[in-house]
Amino acid sequence: MKHSKRVFETLIGAAAFAAFLAASSAAGDAAEDELDLGQMSLSFTEDFDTLSVSPWGPGTRWIAHTPWSGDFGGARFANPADDFPFTVKDGILRIEARKGEDGKWRSGLLASVDPKGEGFAQQYGYFEMRARLPEGPGLWPAFWLIGKDRSSYTAEIDVMEFYGDKPDGYSSVVHVWYRDGRHYSRYTRNEVFGDADPADFHTYGVQVDQDWIRFYFDRKFMWKTETQEEHRQPLYILLNLAMVDGLSKEDAPDPSYMYVDYVRAYRAD
Repeated sequence: MKHSKRVFETLIGAAAFAAFLAASSAAGDAAEDELDLGQMSLSFTEDFDTLSVSPWGPGTRWIAHTPWSGDFGGARFANPADDFPFTVKDGILRIEARKGEDGKWRSGLLASVDPKGEGFAQQYGYFEMRARLPEGPGLWPAFWLIGKDRSSYTAEIDVMEFYGDKPDGYSSVVHVWYRDGRHYSRYTRNEVFGDADPADFHTYGVQVDQDWIRFYFDRKFMWKTETQEEHRQPLYILLNLAMVDGLSKEDAPDPSYMYVDYVRAYRAD
């Protein structure tokens, strides 16, 4: 092998040979970054033909708050009642944000684990949501994952955060929030809504393995970052239509809607 390498380098020149090696490495990375669901098995599927949800569980597939009771943003997450904030029709979930008679915004969140840690969580694999996103100031829909172990830190993967007043793209972020105040973060802005439209259905996905966290839009690779030790644990699913906690929410369309076709997770075979 070493002899063949020397002969090839002599024939094409050192610079060209270096370029060849770089191209071969990039091609290898590209192949590794491609999403191959044929090598995975479906481990969780929510098609929203019905919706099993309660404020806090137990016994429902989803709860309507973060398991640690941490509402955030400029709208409170409402308990499900009277077709608000959730409705399902023709296999589509609609999450509604609206301002009440008291002038306060309320909206909806779903989490796949309850406060006792019961529900769906998975270490490694591919997680995906197919959804339509609302545009307008103050709107903040998201699809994200949280690690079950929150004893000394919170491991978070924001697969998609969309700000309705910045409709040209969305953000993907990896966080570790430590109890002692330290914070690890890796971030990118995905400027995808040129030809695409956030108001159309698109898929937002992330693949997590021991070494890499890879992000996908419409199952096309977008970027990756190294997996931290804190993310090497079971992760559960959250999706929500939140509001920015600021003056911009006062200009948000009232009501506003986020539509979700499905949420799925896959496990490597």
